[in-house]
Amino acid sequence: MKGATVPHPRPLVGVSTYLEDVARWGVWEQSAALLPSGYHRHVQRAGGLAALLPPDDPGAADEAVARLDALVVAGGPDVEPVRYGAERHPMTGPPARERDVWEGALLLAALERGIPVLGICRGMQLLNVVLGGTLVQHLPEAVGPGCAHGGPPGVYGSHVVKPVPGTALGEALPEAVDVPSYHHQAVDRLGRSLVACAHAEDGTVEAVERPGAPALVLGVQWHPEAGDDTRVMEALVRAAT
Repeated sequence: MKGATVPHPRPLVGVSTYLEDVARWGVWEQSAALLPSGYHRHVQRAGGLAALLPPDDPGAADEAVARLDALVVAGGPDVEPVRYGAERHPMTGPPARERDVWEGALLLAALERGIPVLGICRGMQLLNVVLGGTLVQHLPEAVGPGCAHGGPPGVYGSHVVKPVPGTALGEALPEAVDVPSYHHQAVDRLGRSLVACAHAEDGTVEAVERPGAPALVLGVQWHPEAGDDTRVMEALVRAAT
């Protein structure tokens, strides 16, 4: 119709996934690319269109990112310490080399192209490592035995995060928030051009961002997709629109 407003298409937000050797559904038991449904539903609730990105040849990362409006790197296993020049701590989990390589390539491609990026938990840690930072491999050793950054196996814990005023995250979350959390590692030395933009009450870096980047570059240590607060994802979707 003449004069009608054409709706702006929802931004396409790619979310990294991971491979499992055995997954079961119906009568089938096969290898599969998996992602908890909380991620794509969180993107949808925030106004984006989710596209799942299974591990691929890292040489294809730039081609994949070129079709996206934003990138989310999901949570998961520990980043292999060799990637930031450290010896493996006894409490560090087994390596996920395929994910490290693929998601690292996705992050570098997204940073090069200047599209918005959100790293969640492991995704934040890998963003820090890709930019030359390091990780605390076992947080209870750093902050003490009362470390409250997760629940029992398979259960999210809850703790308060305080955003830094004047940061991009501080604009999205202008007050302290209670967040779902499940991690035993954290950012140690910050990567190039990254600044801490939120902390836990014990001083742990809970979010990082890259001021002055062409688009939003943000990592959060907690799991927004496991809760009802969509403001962080909405900030990514706005940046991608």
